[in-house]
Amino acid sequence: MNTVSSDWKLMLAMGGVAVAAIGMIAYAFFRPAEEPEDIERKRRLHLNQIGRIAEGQVVELVAHAPEPREKSKRLFRSRPQPLADLSPRQLVSYSYAISGVTYHTAQDVTGLESQVRFDKLAAGQPASIKYDPSNPTDSILVADDWSGLR
Repeated sequence: MNTVSSDWKLMLAMGGVAVAAIGMIAYAFFRPAEEPEDIERKRRLHLNQIGRIAEGQVVELVAHAPEPREKSKRLFRSRPQPLADLSPRQLVSYSYAISGVTYHTAQDVTGLESQVRFDKLAAGQPASIKYDPSNPTDSILVADDWSGLR
């Protein structure tokens, strides 16, 4: 009788593990995909909170044609995808130096027009850059509520 009761408990435990595994697989397939704009906004907010300020300069302002959105590699879609925005993207290229290493990068400032005055933006203009102290390559020139442009 003791064997039957332990087999019953083992089967119940295996059934619980199987249900949990099926739930995790279903979540992986059906969870909503995070939009690239949301990921970038979160990155900017994080850098604005933890970032250290370094001096740098604006290299250039470029209007870049939008790239077509990559099709999802997921099997199922939880919601319909919007049409791609066809307006040009505004990129500000800038450089800064930390501990003798010079970094050259660009930030897409499309949607942050309230922080950037394009008529006053010029190559060679000094700017403050916020960067992640643990990863100096991760930096921003403009955030939703902060601007390093002068």
